[in-house]
Amino acid sequence: MPVTPRPPDHGSVLAEVRRVRRAGLLRLRELETPELIRIARELPSGPTSSTDSGAVERLLRTAVSAVGGGSLQEAAEFTLGLAQGTRDWPASSRRRRAAQVYGVSVERFRKHHELMVLGQIAERIVDIAAPPRQPPSAPALGRPGVEVPTSADRLTLPPAHRTVPVRLAHRTVRVTVHVHSVDLLRDIDVVVSPSNTYFSLPAAYKSSVAATLRRAGARRDASGGLVEDQVHDELAAWASRHGAPGRQALPGTVAATSPGALGAQGIRRIYHVAVAVPRPGTNDYDVQPADVTRGVARALTLLAEEKADPPLTSICLPLLGAGRGGLSPLESFSALWAAVEAELVRGAALDVHFVVRRHARGDLVQRLLAGLGGTDGA
Repeated sequence: MPVTPRPPDHGSVLAEVRRVRRAGLLRLRELETPELIRIARELPSGPTSSTDSGAVERLLRTAVSAVGGGSLQEAAEFTLGLAQGTRDWPASSRRRRAAQVYGVSVERFRKHHELMVLGQIAERIVDIAAPPRQPPSAPALGRPGVEVPTSADRLTLPPAHRTVPVRLAHRTVRVTVHVHSVDLLRDIDVVVSPSNTYFSLPAAYKSSVAATLRRAGARRDASGGLVEDQVHDELAAWASRHGAPGRQALPGTVAATSPGALGAQGIRRIYHVAVAVPRPGTNDYDVQPADVTRGVARALTLLAEEKADPPLTSICLPLLGAGRGGLSPLESFSALWAAVEAELVRGAALDVHFVVRRHARGDLVQRLLAGLGGTDGA
């Protein structure tokens, strides 16, 4: 029987791709890249090079070409030295040229865009290497000639709560990833909600994070009739107190309200972070990663400053801007994590949570967290 390739490990792939980025293609032969070598050698088409380094380089080129063009692919080619004439460039020069693709500083690219670029390459490698899935056969008990699946064949649901250890400079913290609707959260001090710069909440019947929190925080009578739209009313009052009703606040501004009816679930505060800038005359928004980072940093500062008893220590973040805001999940996570990591490295005693609705995004966040921890200063 043919041997089914072992599923690739995203964290290992990402760590080895980062290793290649630092060292460059000229030193590929010297690097420890066992996962990349295994994947390159196990591809159905087979390696076209007799050396491990040649097979890995071909795998990287295939993954980068699968990114789909545009700025992301161009930055990936410069980052790894795959662009013509950059093979012998030092890591600092490749990073500088990749930063120019996005029109940002080298430091901003290192902290934000590079994680997104390398994460995308790792994702494509995992996709390339993943064995094809066989569609499950429907069980037909009692029918002659139909094979009944064994316990090993039965489908299992992925966990809705995942705890990931993340290595920092001097310690390891545990981050929890929730894969369910935001209104199912329990016993978390602060839940972050994305807002537009007018702090205008969407209608309660919509499906966004902000609408869900508004709906869940409303107080209703025994028949389901609305008694008090508490989260909406408190946010409107906050805007009025700060002179902002009907005019825009600066992106990154944070408004705090009570959780309304969600208090019964152990939620203590909702922080509304203004990250979405409406486009005049349209129903669309623009979200900039820098505003996401700034808003989350301000939310963390507010959490530390609030005089609560007991103190606020846990915070849950959705992928801000990854819906109608237009950011990819990787861009959003990178922007969020920049602010969170800065607080954690400073020694803040934070209990950090992420919440997403779909398992595919939960898998992505889990992989990205698992891939963090290595130094990448070159």
